[in-house]
Amino acid sequence: MEMKYAILVGDGMADFPLKELGNRTPLEYAVTENMDHIVSEGRIGLVSTIPEGLKPGSDVANLSLMGYDPAQYYSGRAPIEAASMGVELSSNDTAFRCNLVTIENGRMVDYSAGHIETEDARRIISELDEKLRTDKVRFYPGVSYRHLLVVSGFPEGLNCTPPHDITDKEIAPFIPEGPGAEEILILMNSAREILKSSKVNAERKVSGKRPVTDIWLWGQGRAIKLPQLRDKYGISGSVISAVDLVKGLGALAGLRIRSIPGATGYLGTNYAGKVAAAAEALKNEDLIYLHVEAPDETSHEGSLQKKIQAIEEFDRNVVGEMVRYQKDRGDLRLLVAPDHATPVSLKTHTAGPVPYGMCGPGIEAGRVRKYTENDALGSQLLTGTGLFELFIKG
Repeated sequence: MEMKYAILVGDGMADFPLKELGNRTPLEYAVTENMDHIVSEGRIGLVSTIPEGLKPGSDVANLSLMGYDPAQYYSGRAPIEAASMGVELSSNDTAFRCNLVTIENGRMVDYSAGHIETEDARRIISELDEKLRTDKVRFYPGVSYRHLLVVSGFPEGLNCTPPHDITDKEIAPFIPEGPGAEEILILMNSAREILKSSKVNAERKVSGKRPVTDIWLWGQGRAIKLPQLRDKYGISGSVISAVDLVKGLGALAGLRIRSIPGATGYLGTNYAGKVAAAAEALKNEDLIYLHVEAPDETSHEGSLQKKIQAIEEFDRNVVGEMVRYQKDRGDLRLLVAPDHATPVSLKTHTAGPVPYGMCGPGIEAGRVRKYTENDALGSQLLTGTGLFELFIKG
């Protein structure tokens, strides 16, 4: 029987036990009957997606879950997003992630400028590109607050901090430092002056929305190349996500990028559209990588109730529908996992192992009945590459 594979990623789902939940994690507290079904029908385990020495970003972690060793292939976050956006990088180009953020009184109030709508964001990026573009510098619009800056002839070694790691903190200790810092700070300061008089910001203030006060540049790197999954494992597939980062990884891996109208990367995203795209892809392809960003976004906000809601929406609207689809097919393996933990109490990522669950043809059932961090303890610890190969090869 020819096997089909579905990897379902709830970004940042894993967490720490919290007193307000009776020393349970959000995964333990949330209603997750479908993820529980997967481990009761198959197995649970632990996966380490962040190699030692690398920062616990979604770029590194999703690269790992797709079966690639980040220690060998990772060069930076922004080049991955460039691949998703169809932005070709020359050997002399450095891509930066360009967040639209809100900074007030020297403090990072919001790393997403109120999860700015893509239409408003594109107008702002267009304005910045018009006024700041040179032979060396160019801006490219992405989705919501996530955009791209490409700089030619930029030196290596600049130290930048992701804005979601400094939510509610003073920005002064986290200003970019190292080779090329002066050039980057000039761009950030120039953007701030342009944004002060932006028509889009004036409209947002009238509507009671957060203005974009600044751009924040980070995640820089040179072009990345990955061996294709078809060549490595003989499989074809699609990636389904609202996030350019994950789309870019899929494109680099040789997967088809399926764009879903209404996919926002937040609560209430178009889950039905994502599942429908997955079902359509599996008619003729071997693998789907379906990614949901909301648990991570709500964790960065520090909102426990929203994180629980995000986990339950993922379980009900994605995992549950794929479990039903699996029962109809009979040839589908399911793997569910976070890419990393994003503890609500920290509002940022951590690098420790996270639980995975898998079930389907050829996967023997164990004794565990719940999908939680605690229930995965004591199981064999796999690398992301090891987990991918176990899932595909059995």
